[in-house]
Amino acid sequence: MAKLSSMESPRSLPFYAKLSLNLLSIVIIGSLIYMGQDILMPICFAIVLAFLLLPLNNWLVKKGFPQVPSMLLSIIVAVAIIAGMVFFLSRQIAGFANDLPKIKQNLAHHITTVQKWIGDNFNISRREQQKAVESAAADIKSTGPGMLGSTVLSAASALIVIVLLPIYTFLIMYYRHLIKKFLVDIFSDHHRSKVEEVLFESRVIIQSYMVGLLLEMGIVAALNWIGFFIVGIHYAIFLAILAAILNMIPYIGMLIAGITVMVITLTSSNTLADVIWVGVVLLIVQFIDNNILMPYVVSSKVKINAMVSIIGVLIGGALAGVSGMFLSIPGIAIMKSVFDRVDELKPWGMILGDDQTMAKPTIRQRLKRIKK
Repeated sequence: MAKLSSMESPRSLPFYAKLSLNLLSIVIIGSLIYMGQDILMPICFAIVLAFLLLPLNNWLVKKGFPQVPSMLLSIIVAVAIIAGMVFFLSRQIAGFANDLPKIKQNLAHHITTVQKWIGDNFNISRREQQKAVESAAADIKSTGPGMLGSTVLSAASALIVIVLLPIYTFLIMYYRHLIKKFLVDIFSDHHRSKVEEVLFESRVIIQSYMVGLLLEMGIVAALNWIGFFIVGIHYAIFLAILAAILNMIPYIGMLIAGITVMVITLTSSNTLADVIWVGVVLLIVQFIDNNILMPYVVSSKVKINAMVSIIGVLIGGALAGVSGMFLSIPGIAIMKSVFDRVDELKPWGMILGDDQTMAKPTIRQRLKRIKK
């Protein structure tokens, strides 16, 4: 029996068996995330928010506040900050909506210009273009009730998440010692130190990454506003903050922000020069962000290489939408922390990292391999 159990141990399994088990585990975990995203994503955001609020909670406890009131006060501060940002953005959107007649006029001017350009270059008359637009509008109208229903469901689910997020955050903060004890006790005693290291490093990763991301968002918003103000763009503050918020989505966020901001500028301006200048400002800010802010403010907190980060963001988006994109980088960083402490998973941790010296053998090592 001892011989049989040793033969069936994971280390003695052939490569194809280990690969099959790894792929099966990935598929099962991905399926659980995809099917349970409505439940898992609010909990994940609550964990992130709880880790962010722990320093404030601990500071309040040191000042003499009881534990539970400290947690509640920390959550109230976070909710107040988020509500303030939402109120500010809603005021900006309201000001944007007040100019809808002017925006419609500018949009009609741009549509006429585009139609003229299409007619001159592709020999498609305006009547044919109008028929194509009316046909597309009819298709959208036919799907309107379905779209309205999905919009109502999305709004209802978002409202539920908004209500549950503070509750989840409070419960995670309240039971954090019990959760930590559970995670430590489910492993054997000789793995206790590694599990505690992973839990501590995960907390540091989330806190450092999120603080760096919020700092980056503030700097990007300020740079965008300065650039838009110099150029003389309408709604400079609103567009600057919108671009900074979208930029929080790793790697592809700035592309989405650029397209969105340029389209809004096109509808609120009479000339295409404003759109071009907005693109120039966004390119300059993106250059500063990629070469200064991201490496030193954000990426220094998580040692993940760019290829894995981009793939992780795309996979996170496919599994859980924007929430998955946002949480993908800290999730991968925590996975790397786990992989680095498990002997069988160290190669996976190496491929996730950005330390190329680990993967590149020296000339002396290559010569030794040749001699062998």
